[in-house]
Amino acid sequence: MTAKVAMLGFGKIGSGDTAALDRVRDWTRARFSLADDETVMVSEVACSVPGCPPIETHLVFWTALGRHHCKIFKPLAAVVEDDLPPAFMKNALLMLDGAGCDCC
Repeated sequence: MTAKVAMLGFGKIGSGDTAALDRVRDWTRARFSLADDETVMVSEVACSVPGCPPIETHLVFWTALGRHHCKIFKPLAAVVEDDLPPAFMKNALLMLDGAGCDCC
């Protein structure tokens, strides 16, 4: 079973937003050589922390090793393929248990 999750804040997802979600999800799957049954989540999040970009895009995916996570400091619609981390960083994106990341 393929699990796909897509989120865009708490607002409605328009057709342009859906296309952007699909595009970034597909780039993530291809960049990190993810299987069809590995879950990929793309979300646009508003940040109110001082010094934080007001809107950022979160990429989260799960493999047999666990949860991988990264942030792109721009709105979802502005994300381009070159904004994703390089493939060799896949293991560096792994969130270890107890790492203290409470953002997602």
